[in-house]
Amino acid sequence: MKDLGKKPYLFPMPTYMIGTYNDDGSVDVMMMAWGGVCAEDMVALNLDEDHKTSRNLKARRAFTLAVPSVETLGPSDFLGIATANRMADKFERSGLHAVRSARVDAPVIEEYPLTLECTVAEIQQQPYGLRVLGKIENVLADERVLDEKGRVDAGKLHAFSFDQMRNDYYATGEKVGTAWKSGVPYMKR
Repeated sequence: MKDLGKKPYLFPMPTYMIGTYNDDGSVDVMMMAWGGVCAEDMVALNLDEDHKTSRNLKARRAFTLAVPSVETLGPSDFLGIATANRMADKFERSGLHAVRSARVDAPVIEEYPLTLECTVAEIQQQPYGLRVLGKIENVLADERVLDEKGRVDAGKLHAFSFDQMRNDYYATGEKVGTAWKSGVPYMKR
């Protein structure tokens, strides 16, 4: 094994889109990879304090967290590159479309196949940045990503993950096993 030093090398890193409203009511969306589920009805976002999204989260106390698809990779990556602090029309440039959430004070991006509608439960100032805990109020899914029983089918999401070791994106979705079943033969040894 080669020693690589202290690096946050885990794979895959999720790609999520945080949707908020700015002070003037315009849509703000940013891509993030540092966060995820932290309880059955909670998500955690780890952000830099200087993001426009961070200020919006403090002011509006609500957000959407969406899973982008490979079909939206270009505009989604753009929303992670551009900063709303210097580009007021960032969302408009993406070509994506938003509607107001019926449950929280945040936008739902129509092109994203899976969206969690969340309220801010807690904001923690940490030495490494801002940690936002969000309570999941509802989940919205495009019917195209549902199976015959109405459950989300991960293969139909066409999601992609982030490789921070080489700064690449990888498509996900191929089923390679079943949780709590693929390891059962080892229980019998």
